[in-house]
Amino acid sequence: MSAPNCSRSAPGKGLSFFERYLTLWVAFAILAGIGLGHVAPGFAQYLDGIAIHVHGAPVVSIPIAVCLFLMMYPIMVKIDFAEVVKAGKSVKPVGLTLILNWAIKPFTMYAIAYVFLGVLFVNFIGPDAVDHVRMPYGLDLPVGAEHGAGTVVMMDGVRMLEIPLWRSYLAGAILLGIAPCTAMVLVWGHLARANQGHTLVMVAINSLTMLVLYGVLGGFLLGIGQMPVPWEALLLSIGVYVALPLAAGYFSRKWILRNKGEVWFAERFLHWLTPVTIGALLLTLVLLFSFKGDVIVENPLTILWIAVPLTIQTILIFWLGYGASKAAKLPYEDAAPTAMIGASNHFEVALATAVMLFGLGSGAALATVVGILIEVPIMLALVRVCQRTRHWFPSKAGEAEPTQETYAGEPVAAGE
Repeated sequence: MSAPNCSRSAPGKGLSFFERYLTLWVAFAILAGIGLGHVAPGFAQYLDGIAIHVHGAPVVSIPIAVCLFLMMYPIMVKIDFAEVVKAGKSVKPVGLTLILNWAIKPFTMYAIAYVFLGVLFVNFIGPDAVDHVRMPYGLDLPVGAEHGAGTVVMMDGVRMLEIPLWRSYLAGAILLGIAPCTAMVLVWGHLARANQGHTLVMVAINSLTMLVLYGVLGGFLLGIGQMPVPWEALLLSIGVYVALPLAAGYFSRKWILRNKGEVWFAERFLHWLTPVTIGALLLTLVLLFSFKGDVIVENPLTILWIAVPLTIQTILIFWLGYGASKAAKLPYEDAAPTAMIGASNHFEVALATAVMLFGLGSGAALATVVGILIEVPIMLALVRVCQRTRHWFPSKAGEAEPTQETYAGEPVAAGE
């Protein structure tokens, strides 16, 4: 998702028009995708079929890859990596954020999603309901062979893995749980009047950490969940959807700042990228729901079953981070972003990885979309929590505590 200029947020600037109503646009994309699936059921399959094939199996869908790159690049181009070297001055909040994001959050997400999707909600989802996902790249098994919790079947002339549907949803939840901190967290930090420098540094550090830990944790937790672990495709996904836009963002930012200046970069270039990014996201969702529309129409509560564990995880991680920050005696300006960075998800990476690993029409991809659907309203609610509880924390030395906060255009008394 797009966000204000990471390095300098203008006072009074919060969510843009597109960002403020993101949940509404996502809902429209869902309806459009379901309609497209009924009117032109073969269109999305055709686009998804335009792919780079390896050993006869589709590995990278070119149209989807273009859309997903347009989602990822604006996030990376906003990161000023020169700020990372300053992180050493804030060892405590940075260390706490890293522990929360990488040592706690992935495992709580797995546990919560497994309990709800695999135990409490499995009869609502359908104990016999199945999903068909891509075979892991390089795996050559005959039809009828078993792999993890799946069985190899032939679908339209292509070998696929048939797995329990709830496990596919679990895979999507796992991919969300190991993808911390989207650029939208810069918006949440701005609205909460938090330390944007700390938020910016953690966006950069998490992007770099993701290059190493995303594949390791993803493969480990997917393996525990008896899901296929396509290591080659997982590494390729990190390269295509993290490393490539990261490199493109770094070099293009450097060139633009040198040749056009910071004002043009912030006021012209980033402003132009916002609708492009959201448009690419919504187009991807339309294609996704053209595949999964029949599942939602037949069982409209599907979104709810997935949303419940994701919501609980988001709130739990927020309070773990907020409580740990209070215990560590962090000032409010560092405590708020520490909690919100952990609670927020890098859903662009999660969606891109789910599409590449399991397919555009997989339950895993659908689960990551539910994460997108619930993120904005939940995070706005948590921003309000921060605003109302800032008196729990000391303010940074030399900074006066504001007497009034603004939430969605509405004044809220500090400490209320």
